[in-house]
Amino acid sequence: MPDFPFIFDTMGKLLAALPTTLELFILSISVGGVLACFITWARISPYKLLSLPARGYIFVFRGSPLLIQMFLVYYGLGQFAVVRHSIFWPVLREPFVCAVLGLALCTAGYTAEILRGGLIAVPAQQIEAARACGMSGLLLLRRVIAPIAIRQALPAYSTEIILMMKSTALASLVTVWEVTGVAQRIISQTYRAMDVFLCAAAIYLVLNFVLVKLTGGLEYYLTPHLRARPTSLSAGLRPLPPPAAGDASHG
Repeated sequence: MPDFPFIFDTMGKLLAALPTTLELFILSISVGGVLACFITWARISPYKLLSLPARGYIFVFRGSPLLIQMFLVYYGLGQFAVVRHSIFWPVLREPFVCAVLGLALCTAGYTAEILRGGLIAVPAQQIEAARACGMSGLLLLRRVIAPIAIRQALPAYSTEIILMMKSTALASLVTVWEVTGVAQRIISQTYRAMDVFLCAAAIYLVLNFVLVKLTGGLEYYLTPHLRARPTSLSAGLRPLPPPAAGDASHG
């Protein structure tokens, strides 16, 4: 029989750590998204002085494990005297800030490639047509390129943000007490790993379900031309009326 009092008590403790998990997720996605925009701009630049460092950044952060990246940020930055004596050290020595920085740097590499793929998918004919109408610069980006690129990149980016939600669990390894960190602390006190981890998994399932619905709703809003039109479909399948007697074909 399940120990419901223990499960309810565990769920309450894990939910108390939920704001930390959400804060980790929102900050890392936001910082990583802004950084990814600059990396994408450099990646598609025709100048090698910009494109080569961007390619190197993407290669490093996509090719190495996130756990190692987070350990390098948390344990490695303090080994440099210039960092320890800088004005940023009071912030960078905080585990929460290191966790956000590690997650943001990692997701920026993946997001940059997703954005680049969305930009490549913009049809050249539509850009040429917009320029023929007199659009240029920011207006062309805002009215044509950005909406199409976002629609193309959104399915892949939705997967990335779900992965980032699950990756917040790694912050517990740098002493950030989010949902997984609290779950490990409860297990060390009670030795009931199955019950505790099932409660933690249920919380992540609900969070990812909400993210899937939100991204699905955004994709539905951004693609009105792909929505089903049942009235038009039913009208197209409606049988034709029988021909009049005088309209019979020859034969």
